[in-house]
Amino acid sequence: MRRRTLLKGAALGGVAAMAGGFWALGGTAPAPVSLEGARRVLDGLVGRALVSVAGWSPAEVFNHCAQSIEFSLDGYPELKPAWFRHSIGPAVFAMFSARGAMRHPLQEAIPGAAPLAEPIGQDAALQRLQAAFDRFAAHTGALQPHFAYGVLDHDDYAQAHVLHLYNHLSLIRPA
Repeated sequence: MRRRTLLKGAALGGVAAMAGGFWALGGTAPAPVSLEGARRVLDGLVGRALVSVAGWSPAEVFNHCAQSIEFSLDGYPELKPAWFRHSIGPAVFAMFSARGAMRHPLQEAIPGAAPLAEPIGQDAALQRLQAAFDRFAAHTGALQPHFAYGVLDHDDYAQAHVLHLYNHLSLIRPA
């Protein structure tokens, strides 16, 4: 009986750790989980020399996050199977949403997305990301299904984009 309880607790703890972002596991979020919070964080990065402690460069991170936002407006190049987008994907997003933090593989490209090389410079990539957030915030029409989470409304997509950004920024530091 105790072994089963221990195994269940370990499994639930592992799921909770996977669902949370760096601040959900003890740190603090860089700003409120909102479009305005993300804009403030990005504004604070303008003109600063940045480095990545692992994985993608800051420019690649900014391009990746911009791609995700742009795809929510224009359509993702590839979608997970419908069964996934109607079951596992929404359950994962619900965990991220409930935790107020995301944790996902930080070097995993969006399926079918172009390489993260354009724009090449950090400043230009940051401008692309800021423009993508501005375009998303101003958008009032229908949104495209997320490649994994399926159909999201504007508020849920905004939360997903901000959590996604904050998760990636956990590896970015001032130079």
